[in-house]
Amino acid sequence: MQGKTLRFTGYIVALVAIFLFFSYQLPFYIHKPGSADALNPVVQVTDGYKSEGDMHLVTIQGGQATPFQYLLAKVRDYHEILPIEEVLPEGMSNDSYHQLQLMMMESSQEAATVVAYQAANREIDIEYEGVYVVSVLEGMPAEKILKPGDKIIEIDHDQIQEADDLIQAVTSKQPGDTIQLKIQRDGKEFNENIELVKMEELDGKPGIGIQLVTNREVTEKPAVNFSSGDIGGPSAGLMFSLEIYDQLTEEDMTHGFQIAGTGEIDYDGNVGRIGGIDKKVVAADRANSDIFFAPNENGRDNSNYQVAKKVAEEIGTDMKVVPVDHFKDAVEYLENLSN
Repeated sequence: MQGKTLRFTGYIVALVAIFLFFSYQLPFYIHKPGSADALNPVVQVTDGYKSEGDMHLVTIQGGQATPFQYLLAKVRDYHEILPIEEVLPEGMSNDSYHQLQLMMMESSQEAATVVAYQAANREIDIEYEGVYVVSVLEGMPAEKILKPGDKIIEIDHDQIQEADDLIQAVTSKQPGDTIQLKIQRDGKEFNENIELVKMEELDGKPGIGIQLVTNREVTEKPAVNFSSGDIGGPSAGLMFSLEIYDQLTEEDMTHGFQIAGTGEIDYDGNVGRIGGIDKKVVAADRANSDIFFAPNENGRDNSNYQVAKKVAEEIGTDMKVVPVDHFKDAVEYLENLSN
């Protein structure tokens, strides 16, 4: 009887160990190549033009590591293990981080729409509806003063229209300075003084520890609709803008090619650096992409483009890696494909 009990106990211990090995979450995140999905089903311009090829949104697959996933990432190429604090800002929950990523995706889609419609000389109108607090970091000066959902109306009696207005005003000051914010919450307005501190996340620049979003009402004609689902982050901006522009213009910008790429885009069409470019090159190659646009960062050392080109050589892909600093760079490259 005792032998049977010991064997049974051993089975239970083994089952628990296996369960923990595959399910227990370590304080690490793993980022690895994701997918390169055609944007036609994701972006729909009303009565938009069709193309023979496709623009592709490239993603990184990520999540908190289990022991099994951690060990697997140790031996696989282009899998990155990151301490959880490098992914989740201090004081931010997984849910809050996910919501922030979705908001950044929405902002990216908005900027891409503005860039594409203006480039195609199509009708678009932008109305600014305020700057809102998305999240407040624990231990920062804003923690006991501001709340997610607060609308910030003024800084030091100067009205703000976009998040950049507030950011520029704050970064022009020094840690230890005090700013006065006019805030709207639950229909009421009030003023609060907040002292600026040196923010490591901002390379030592002053801040108060908040994430912001500009609420804009963009009206375009013809209408464009997005169905990006649960994908978050700002890095698809360039490819969104190219897909929208392709659907707005009669010429087939793809010329039958499979075109992938990445890069944030601002409302002026500038293409910005993104993280995980190595993994996105791998994902695009696995999807048999012909062309991959990468942020050039004005040619600086270790730019996204330089890393992308290096990875393309390492994996032996025939995919052409193309540097871009602006939306127009990508458009000009595609226009010249037919020449």
